[in-house]
Amino acid sequence: MAKLLLFGYGNPGRGDDALGPELVARIKRMQLAGVECHDDMQLQVEHVTDLSGCDLVLFVDADMSCAEPFEFSEISAATDDSYTSHAMSPAALLHAYREIYRKDAPPAFLLRVRGYDFGLGDPLTGRAANNLEAATLLVVELCNFVSLPMWRKKLNTSCLAIQ
Repeated sequence: MAKLLLFGYGNPGRGDDALGPELVARIKRMQLAGVECHDDMQLQVEHVTDLSGCDLVLFVDADMSCAEPFEFSEISAATDDSYTSHAMSPAALLHAYREIYRKDAPPAFLLRVRGYDFGLGDPLTGRAANNLEAATLLVVELCNFVSLPMWRKKLNTSCLAIQ
């Protein structure tokens, strides 16, 4: 059975920024076989160890600039300004994995869920909650078919924006 790492990141104390961790918490409660769930406020270099042994990785984050309800894309290792920061982008984390382990990271995808209000102490907005519902349906489907060709097919047949 293929192993999927589902990694949601964002700050639960900042309104819609909680979308990534909230989606991961929903999937974790389902206890799906072969799906490992992690969440944190931000990605850090220490998270390269979480990628080890995985067949596929799905990062989930809130985003104020993506299309509604979400955007699903395949990502690859790359250096960027976050590489030397305490918080990293998923692409920089994949690059760090390659640098540390001297091999490519597992294939990875990014699900950006549309958020609207990231104010400190604000609750999840109704519009973001609707987007979370749609994103959860997609992730459940992806968790049921942990296969790189199937996920790529989902990208190619999706009417959603692709990076």
